[in-house]
Amino acid sequence: MRESVIRDIHLANSGRQKIEWVKKNMPLLRYLEEDFKKNQYFKGLRAVVCVHLEAKTAYLAKVLAAGGAEVSVTGSNPLSTQDDVAAALVADGLKVYAWYGATEKEYFEHLNYALDIRPNIVIDDGGDLVHLLHGERQELLPDVFGGCEETTTGVIRLKARAKEGLLKFPMISVNDAYCKYLFDNRYGTGQSVWDGVMRTTNLIVSGKNVVIIGYGWCGKGCAMRAKGLGANVIVCEVDPIKAIEAVMDGFSVMPMNEAAKIGDFFITVTGCNRVIYDEHYKVMKNGAILANAGHFDVEICIPELEAMAVEKKEMRKNIMGYKMADGRWIHLLAEGRLVNLAAGDGHPAEIMDMSFALQALSAKHIAQNHKNMENKVYEVPDEIDQYVAQLKLQSMGISIDTLTEAQRKYLSSWGE
Repeated sequence: MRESVIRDIHLANSGRQKIEWVKKNMPLLRYLEEDFKKNQYFKGLRAVVCVHLEAKTAYLAKVLAAGGAEVSVTGSNPLSTQDDVAAALVADGLKVYAWYGATEKEYFEHLNYALDIRPNIVIDDGGDLVHLLHGERQELLPDVFGGCEETTTGVIRLKARAKEGLLKFPMISVNDAYCKYLFDNRYGTGQSVWDGVMRTTNLIVSGKNVVIIGYGWCGKGCAMRAKGLGANVIVCEVDPIKAIEAVMDGFSVMPMNEAAKIGDFFITVTGCNRVIYDEHYKVMKNGAILANAGHFDVEICIPELEAMAVEKKEMRKNIMGYKMADGRWIHLLAEGRLVNLAAGDGHPAEIMDMSFALQALSAKHIAQNHKNMENKVYEVPDEIDQYVAQLKLQSMGISIDTLTEAQRKYLSSWGE
């Protein structure tokens, strides 16, 4: 197996500082690290982690290693890898294959290097790792017990594969756990997207027209935070139920063709492709800012923007300007990739503490139960979801009521 492929091992000290900082703010993972270290749930097993490679992901990888796993790590997005964090993991004995700004060719080379560990457990974010295992790396399938998927886009790909009967090993949809989407997708995305947008543009949000395209849990979080920052929030949706929900939440709802004319900031959070395209570029305001918070860089149709532009130039780090024939400038943040990671540090540590606790415990579930699992997409077991919520409350110093035996009996009876 190839040695680690990273940018510069001398950056390790900086990366260690970042990992230590998030560790102090991730009490659930600290608790699981001690439990895993004591009980060695992954002893003799190999795991590959393909998630945005920054400090919080690094700590998750170290927790799995503490549980006895041999771990290889790669990034799920070339623009979210932090080279100093990658270096710190290598210095601490893990295998890492990633660097910031990898080309598409390099990105897939890194994924393949990580897979050379012959994993028993895969932790994926977006589905590229699983896709390779079902394609050019099928020789590895006999070793794979199962895996976990972190994000909506990856779950969509998994369910499509499973529906056709083509999924070759069990996968747990961590994204669909209550302790994931209610907090990570809503509060995590809501905060980190605006962190990325504001640090990149240095512009005020208050008083601006913010167009949120997609009103799933990520869209809800982005809209809620934009409202809190003083923006006029407009929601674009294709689902009538979600559209009504946005109206009831106090937002304007309209088709994208109308919103395109009045938006100052546009945030895509759909998981779909080509939700902003040439017809919208034709009517956008001078200075409009486009950002994507969906997993892949296909929600904003960049080829059509490139084709329409008569001039293109970098306005500021992570801001590319496109000049239209009539003199208007449209600005794209972070190459249309995940703005919260490509132009920021991702979700807050306390939020990812819950999501990565789910990942670690789901990986443990696969290690212990894979022989009885089918090749399909599983929900996170309810007991894991509840356990993570209980740990989170405990870490916050909060206690709650419990049902009495009489109440339990009442709730499971006819109510007499």
